[in-house]
Amino acid sequence: MNGTGRTLLLNVVRERRSTLAWIVLWSVVETAPVGVSGLLIATAIDHFLSHDVPRATVALAALLVAALVGAVATRRLFPLMAAVIEPVRDAFVTALVEGVLTDAVRSARPPDLASVARLTQQVQTVREVLHAGLRIVRQIVFASVAALVGLSLLAPLVALISGGLVLAALALFAWLLPGLTARHKAVLLAEEEVAQRAGTAFSGVRDAIACAGEQRVIADVDRAVDEQRRRARALGRATSARALVVFVGGQLPVLVLLAAAPSLLRHGYVSLGELAGAVAYLTVGLEPALRRLFEVMATWGLEMAVSVTRLGETFAEPGGSPGTGLVPGAYDLRIEGLTFAYGPHATPVVQDLGFTVPEGSHLAIVGPSGIGKSTLAGLLTGLLTARHGRVLLGGADLGGIDPRELRRHMALIPQEAYVFAGTLRENLVYLAPRATEAEIARALAAVGLRAVTDRLGGIDARVGAGGAQLSQGERQLVSLARVYLSPARLVILDEATSELDPEAEARAEAAFARRAGTLIVIAHRISSAHRADQVLLLDGDTAHLGTHDQLAAASPLYADLVCHWDHEWDHERGRPLTPSGTRITPSGTRLTPSGTRLTPSGTRLTPSGNRGDKDADT
Repeated sequence: MNGTGRTLLLNVVRERRSTLAWIVLWSVVETAPVGVSGLLIATAIDHFLSHDVPRATVALAALLVAALVGAVATRRLFPLMAAVIEPVRDAFVTALVEGVLTDAVRSARPPDLASVARLTQQVQTVREVLHAGLRIVRQIVFASVAALVGLSLLAPLVALISGGLVLAALALFAWLLPGLTARHKAVLLAEEEVAQRAGTAFSGVRDAIACAGEQRVIADVDRAVDEQRRRARALGRATSARALVVFVGGQLPVLVLLAAAPSLLRHGYVSLGELAGAVAYLTVGLEPALRRLFEVMATWGLEMAVSVTRLGETFAEPGGSPGTGLVPGAYDLRIEGLTFAYGPHATPVVQDLGFTVPEGSHLAIVGPSGIGKSTLAGLLTGLLTARHGRVLLGGADLGGIDPRELRRHMALIPQEAYVFAGTLRENLVYLAPRATEAEIARALAAVGLRAVTDRLGGIDARVGAGGAQLSQGERQLVSLARVYLSPARLVILDEATSELDPEAEARAEAAFARRAGTLIVIAHRISSAHRADQVLLLDGDTAHLGTHDQLAAASPLYADLVCHWDHEWDHERGRPLTPSGTRITPSGTRLTPSGTRLTPSGTRLTPSGNRGDKDADT
């Protein structure tokens, strides 16, 4: 098995050693009826033949008691097995999802559509086969050992012959195993290929129709299906060889015993009761156990080995020990010559961009819709890879920073806030599992979520997937509180407050501005720029960095944005502005309702051009 998959499996199982010990103990009790069955049958027959009915009856009653004890042990085993199986399934799902997401983030290739097949089929295969291993194979192995032990006590010569044939069967199976494994993996890869090609065909069906390529796409999928069917048939032929293994280990010992029975009885090696007991051990205990063992190992066992190998190949690369990747020593952000386009021939969305965000500062990024603000957020967080240039965090290139440290200390909150099924507490502490009650309370108060938690009945109230009982603004507050609690030192709000009213937005941004670290706001409202230390204006091929007043004076585009916003909203009251509100002309000059002009610094200019007192309202 692949090292990563095997390691994960062994680690999860190793953590449950005490549970496994109880499984072994109850397994011995469960198979006790098999171990004593031949001895008790032989005793009963010999006593019946000697007309000792009471002792024969006692032997049969003991057999019944042993069966009842075995049933009790079986009942105790199922909860113990579940305590091992379900954590393994959860660990593989988590590792697979992390691997797929990591690959999607780091790779420029299209998404791995076959990952759905691995998630839904291969992880379930691991779970089912582990269950089969603990339930069936465990029972088979213990039953086989119990049968051989009982047989050796009853008829040592028969046990010696049978044991030799069982070892021969195991050797034959081991010889067949590499070929079976290779064929199982070939079938698994063929199934993934079918899922990949079918998924690509379905997602690109419009393009195929537009290019009159339907038949080519169908033929491509057909070839994958035909190859999968051919490999499955080859596996079926190879698997049929297990019948020979079962014959050597389970049925041949019975034939040998029956052929030698006259001689064994004549020379007194066994009694008639012992012969019947030996046949019972072989036909009721050993042969069915071996048949099921080889059947399970040749199908489910190989599926598990191959699935664990394949899943391990898709897991995220394990993070190295601390120090193998760079750890940022500071959280200032420096962008140098950044250029990005969505395709080799596409017009760059960001071109030759450079600026610096000092640690602890507050930057607002503004610009018209579709200008590339969210794209820039993806570049700053390493979610997108620039064509040219680089992003430095604390002087270190994002690509060289330990991914765990980068994701721990950098947070991006998008406009679409996600709330997962569970309690509000679980949503809030997801990035800070050790957060105290006092820290949670401070976060709720800081971003303005306290009223929502009170309405729902506290932070232990349950919310459905997606936060169905929350409004869009309340979901954004949950996301804001989640990151506020986190250890992130660089926070980017990508229109993360778009569903809040201006007053709630101002409170949330102020909370993050007071919080230790660097804050970057992709501005949904121009009022966010008023509150920032610096403003980055994206203007097509160019970008301008400065304070709000500097940009209002120097950039017509920024003045237009401010004018449009000030025309519509009263920032103090969080409502549409009345006709008496202040306006800003495209040139950056502010006008009071009476027509008095204000310079960008707020100095009043009289109609004659003389400077007056600074308008206190502005």
